[in-house]
Amino acid sequence: MKNTILKSAVLFFGGLAVFLGACREEVEMIPIPMTVQFEQNLSAYNIFQGDPGELVPANDYTLLELNSTLFSNYSEKQRLVKLPTGSQMTETGNGLPSFPDGTILVKTFFYPIDERDETLGRQVVETRLLIKAEGQWNVGTYIWNDAQTEASLELNGFDKQVEWINLQGASRTIDYHFPDQDECAACHQQNAQVLPIGPALRNLNIEVTRDNFTINQLVHLQDNGLLTDFDVSQIGQLPDYKDASLSLSERGRAYMDMNCAHCHNPGGWSEAASQRVDFRFETSLEDSRILNNVDEITRLVREGEMPYLGNTVVDDEGVDLIIQYVNSL
Repeated sequence: MKNTILKSAVLFFGGLAVFLGACREEVEMIPIPMTVQFEQNLSAYNIFQGDPGELVPANDYTLLELNSTLFSNYSEKQRLVKLPTGSQMTETGNGLPSFPDGTILVKTFFYPIDERDETLGRQVVETRLLIKAEGQWNVGTYIWNDAQTEASLELNGFDKQVEWINLQGASRTIDYHFPDQDECAACHQQNAQVLPIGPALRNLNIEVTRDNFTINQLVHLQDNGLLTDFDVSQIGQLPDYKDASLSLSERGRAYMDMNCAHCHNPGGWSEAASQRVDFRFETSLEDSRILNNVDEITRLVREGEMPYLGNTVVDDEGVDLIIQYVNSL
């Protein structure tokens, strides 16, 4: 059965969007994989040990960190992976590794109570699971209760008000959006199949701290038997777009790669791919078609247009970065 979703013809820029299309239209979506029966409660997966709200991973879940991350309503995120016993991720180049069936990818969204004082704790709002079975990635969203003791499966999507205090001491309130399965598939589709977005090897190629030692994350995964052996120096590295010491070009393209390119590449969501822009970091500036749309991008980014999916607030820092970048071209 064909799945469809009402969608503005938008050009995503993470927390901002450029409307290159016209009015709302019905866009055909790929079928949602159904090779996994998701548990009703997140606790059934034994992801966390001790107090669940402390987000301490169980021993068979491994922390993953990324160079550049997707903007999601100013939330913070924890990323974990669990592989079947005795299995490994396999290197396939700079992109996603090949994950074995039975892999569970976990992404948990939370907000500090007060960004100025971490000791005050956090508010965990959502955990998303990607589970691979029979060669297909299944998507499930879990909503945390107010007591921070459990999260329940929610596949239909809804909004919930979330509050926190930012670094400037200002109280922030947003309508946080929990996606339905169609929305998950819209961003996660690649060549007509659902795939992870963040854990590409070039984005996992980062120095991390493990057991009080600094180590390359890919090497750490190899040392722990989770990733096949290969020369990690041959893997590229996606820049951190928040690193002000890097060039404007590196930061701007890295932002587009992480926040836009999952849709805007030749194999992405069909409506986005039809616009013939390609925001992957490795795509040349000429082939990306950014230069063809500088004026339009600048004008519409300044208007702060929001994407239909994923965010309900503007990424102010992302807006500034993209405007600076396109104006430098």
